[in-house]
Amino acid sequence: MNLDIHGGSCGHSCCLRVENLSVKIGGEYILSDVNLHVHCGELVALIGPNGAGKSTFLKAILGQRDYEGVIAFSEPGQRSKKPRIGYVPQSPAFDPSDPVSVADLFACCMSRRPAFLGLSKAMRSLVLECLERVHGEDLIDKRVGTLSGGELQRVLLALALEPVPNILILDEPLSGVDVEGMETLMDMLDEIRKNYDLSILMTTHDFSMLPRYANQAVLIDRGILIQGPPETVLNSPEFYQAFHMKGGKS
Repeated sequence: MNLDIHGGSCGHSCCLRVENLSVKIGGEYILSDVNLHVHCGELVALIGPNGAGKSTFLKAILGQRDYEGVIAFSEPGQRSKKPRIGYVPQSPAFDPSDPVSVADLFACCMSRRPAFLGLSKAMRSLVLECLERVHGEDLIDKRVGTLSGGELQRVLLALALEPVPNILILDEPLSGVDVEGMETLMDMLDEIRKNYDLSILMTTHDFSMLPRYANQAVLIDRGILIQGPPETVLNSPEFYQAFHMKGGKS
């Protein structure tokens, strides 16, 4: 069951249009005939059981997986421009004893200058500017391995926002984050979405936040089972069959 809910508007590279997308791995279709439209300024949550093909779908959009079908960044009939895509993978593990600081991590990702030589004043200023977007300036000198789940997600998000992308793709950003941290992170994503008019596509296994923050929820299991307003999806027979719960609560 698919619900057509074109509540947003598209005209630039923040629009994501997927038509009849299929992905085959080792002779087996992992995804079949996926159709999705993410409008500028929307937050769309991609949900589904483990092995449903969510990460494969993200990799196809990122150009990391071959696919059949169409992935475009404009409305039909408009010229598709290559967008800037910010990507936050599932939280990587860092050794708590590793001396690498948040500032060092940014320097490694954004500068050719070796991190062990220290940050220039200009680079430190840029890092602070990036962290300010996620209200994380106080994290600049903390060791990456000692960050909480929510703090690490803020740092990774700040990296993905430099430069500010047209589309932000997040793979399980709420994983390893406590309940209070989840709300803080979702408030931040909502603020970023509105401030920069970018679109956000995220996978998640936490459904409690979706009615408040998501414009669309998309239930996928090798294909789209249902998509539409979060309340509709979370109370659907398809969702109950996939998760044996209703309304996102067990």
